[in-house]
Amino acid sequence: MASLRNANPRLRNYFKENYIPQVCEALLCGILVTCPEDPLIYLEQMIMVIIENGLESLLWDMFIEPSMKPKIRRLSETYLEQLFGLDDQLMTPELMIKACTFYTGRLVKTHFCTWRDIAIPSVREDEALAEKMKRAVAYYNFRLQKSVFHRWHVYMENQKEIFNDIIMRVQQILYYHKLIIILKKWREKAIRKNQKKEDEMLLQHELQLQEWKDKLKLKMAAQDTSISPELSFSEDYFVGEGEEFDISLLPDRAILQIFFYLSLRDVVICGQVNHAWLSMIQMSSLWNAIDFSTVKNVITEKSVVSTLQRWRLNVLRLNFRGCLFRPKTFRSVSHCKNLQELNVSDCSTLTDESMRHISEGCAGVLFLNLSNTNITNRTMRLLPRHFYNLQNLSLAYCRKFTDKGLQYLNLGNGCHKLIYLDLSGCTQISVQGFKNIANSCSGIMHLTINDMPTLTDNCVKALVEKCFRITSIVFTGAPHISDGAFKALSTCNLRKIRFEGNKRITDTCFKFMGKNFPNMNHIYMVDCKGVTDSSLRALSPLRQLTMLNLANCVRIGDVGLRNFLDGPASINIRELNLSNCVHLSDTSVVKLSERCPNLNYLSLRNVEHLTHLGIEHIAYILSLVSVDLSGTDISNEGLVTLSRHKKLKELSLSECYRITDVGIQVRLRSSVEEVLILAVCSDY
Repeated sequence: MASLRNANPRLRNYFKENYIPQVCEALLCGILVTCPEDPLIYLEQMIMVIIENGLESLLWDMFIEPSMKPKIRRLSETYLEQLFGLDDQLMTPELMIKACTFYTGRLVKTHFCTWRDIAIPSVREDEALAEKMKRAVAYYNFRLQKSVFHRWHVYMENQKEIFNDIIMRVQQILYYHKLIIILKKWREKAIRKNQKKEDEMLLQHELQLQEWKDKLKLKMAAQDTSISPELSFSEDYFVGEGEEFDISLLPDRAILQIFFYLSLRDVVICGQVNHAWLSMIQMSSLWNAIDFSTVKNVITEKSVVSTLQRWRLNVLRLNFRGCLFRPKTFRSVSHCKNLQELNVSDCSTLTDESMRHISEGCAGVLFLNLSNTNITNRTMRLLPRHFYNLQNLSLAYCRKFTDKGLQYLNLGNGCHKLIYLDLSGCTQISVQGFKNIANSCSGIMHLTINDMPTLTDNCVKALVEKCFRITSIVFTGAPHISDGAFKALSTCNLRKIRFEGNKRITDTCFKFMGKNFPNMNHIYMVDCKGVTDSSLRALSPLRQLTMLNLANCVRIGDVGLRNFLDGPASINIRELNLSNCVHLSDTSVVKLSERCPNLNYLSLRNVEHLTHLGIEHIAYILSLVSVDLSGTDISNEGLVTLSRHKKLKELSLSECYRITDVGIQVRLRSSVEEVLILAVCSDY
């Protein structure tokens, strides 16, 4: 029976689930105690009782008479569970025997140890204690030495690293200093050599010119007096003179300066004059920049391919703006291995396949303009793999790439050197797209996103999470941008902001500017209806501000401008545009004349409350170069007052109906330098 302990688990479960040990135990106990005459009939009757009462109510002594029941203590639920090996209890006879043996042994050992300690007294306890103390002291000293040595080791390692860094820096400084000395010497030698070459060429030219003059004098002296003056200056004479003195004799530097003012078409025509002119246009510096956009309607594609093939090693800049050439023609750009700047904007025939050929051949491109083309995600995948030095990228109005295309910018070497990005009109870009840009192009410094009605604060927040180097932003045509975007931009060092036509910008935005952007020098916030005098007060601490344009901000008045001019920002301001700020008056102009010594450009267009007193103080701003007083109440007297200003170069007086011919004549007579009067509308 005991073998069932190691039997099949299924069999053991069967015994337990059907209460077989309990049934057998109850029947055997009943037979053993009662000893019936016919055990089979007894078993049959007891089994019927079990069936009637159920197995759950089964007890081992339920078939024994109460008077005959033994008074014993059981060790488990059933004795037969032990026999069959189905008990899960730890208390078995074998375990009881082991427990008793263990307890007896422990008891004997305890009493024996106690007897031994009493019978055999301890010897040399002091010596043992001293030995332990000695070992403890030795261990403590070892731990102390180990701790001190560890600190000393860490300190020495740090000193070694600092010393190595210092050595590396000194070596770099020496290396850079050596390079600077070499470059300076090379530059001085190159300048001397170039100057010597130019002097020799100029001397040669002067000698040739003097020789030509001497020949001319001898020719004129040898002529007979009978020759008429008309014949002496005939057409043949001038032809002969032209043959003696040719433009090709000029230095290459002078010839280049002449041909730089010509278009590509004119240069090609000059090459068809004669061999001398053809040799002049063969100078490599003349073909560093080729602009095909100026001749896109007259030049043939065969000429484009041949030109690029011929000057492929000299071309640095190419402009195909608006050219509708075939894709095969654009592929010829791949021959220009040294290309640095490529403009293919507005080229509707440009394809992804053409860009693949260009990217494989022109890996050194720094400036790439793809605005208003049909590029897709395939081109976006090419940019980081081949144009790994790309710095300026324009994707304006390219609507066929998606957010996934922007995610490709992080492939390969990535576009990590990108500092300028233009996404104007790309309304398909979502917040996830701007997150992809932030992950791929964290070094962006200049960001332009115009005509983007889908641009929100969340887009800007997603972008600036990793782009901390942004210094200039242009968001014209973004009506959903609010003050929250400027709060997100507070982590950047902004220097230029350009907004236009936004009704959600409030004074809070300008408070962020005055607090977080101390290096701000250019603010263009036109047609922002929520801007008030508090905004100007917040901008007054900006010491480096040089340009401020708040045109059409109709809620600005004299108080706000006075608070602005009282701050340090007024010292360096050079350009101020307050057009259509109708609440301004002469008080503001008086303050301008007192606080703005470096102001060059001033616009007070449609400032209706400006009178003769304000015009007079404008004349006191001696640094002014340009003034716009269109739509004001200026009269002939004010124009005469402005005539005292001797540095004024430009004056706009459109829709100034009080000005007549008399005032204009006085102004023109009194002006020492040239003055441009634009669109003067009056009743004269």
